Amino acid sequence: MLEVVEDTLMDSIKLLPFLFVAYLIMEYIEHKTSNKAKNIVKKSGKFGPFLGSILGIFPQCGFSAMAANLYAGRIITLGTLIAIFLSTSDEMLPILLSEAVPMDVILKIVAMKLIIGMIAGFAIDFAVRKLVKNEKENKISEVCEHEHCHCEEGGILKSSLKHTISVFIYIIIISFILNTVIYVIGEDNLANLILNKPILGPCLAGIIGLIPNCASSVLLTQLYLSGVISVATMLSGLLVGAGVGILILCKVNKNIKENASIIGLLYAIGVVAGILLEICGLQI
Repeated sequence: MLEVVEDTLMDSIKLLPFLFVAYLIMEYIEHKTSNKAKNIVKKSGKFGPFLGSILGIFPQCGFSAMAANLYAGRIITLGTLIAIFLSTSDEMLPILLSEAVPMDVILKIVAMKLIIGMIAGFAIDFAVRKLVKNEKENKISEVCEHEHCHCEEGGILKSSLKHTISVFIYIIIISFILNTVIYVIGEDNLANLILNKPILGPCLAGIIGLIPNCASSVLLTQLYLSGVISVATMLSGLLVGAGVGILILCKVNKNIKENASIIGLLYAIGVVAGILLEICGLQI
């Protein structure tokens, strides 16, 4: 249990800079920019899935947390959010590098996550533009109201710190509960759930990927390196896995139905992609 507490604190502390930067950006846009600047930010979102998928491949789950905050404020589009969630690497990349996996194998895995994230992001934004007549307005002020931070009473730094501390405490509590559950169940038992199950495997791996912390990416990558699961099954879970991004989204975006839809969409894309790669006999 001491290790559970240590892992919870370390994983949470690593997120602090990303959370603070995200809120700092939101506060700056809310307090300092003109309506013209806000419109420029919104219009630039059309290229978001391209930049988001590239940003997501860096081995930090903090980027997904930042994306969740920016989406809740409607600074980035839904497609950009999904692109970042799908391409987010979490602890996969450091583990592959530490295990001396050939660089060409690593690049292929990262490239598949990037490409799937980019394609899905652009497709989602295209569909949203066709189906939704009224563009969603900037909702940074609604995020502030939901957090009861009274941002207008302090400066940008003060209000950003209030947001960051509030979410940080939330992350610690939930992550501790999740890490405790994983500790009690055991990683070996989780591995047995997806062993030798060609189609069901990606579905179960996707469920593991929904665990909103870095533990899921560690588990899935280690299972792949151990030969327990295929690369396609691993990718299903890693595509769905967005670190604490899902956790932050549920915290800062008060639309529960929308959050459920985003999580369902993320899961569907990851699992379908994994099943298709499995059927195609992907070998790396």
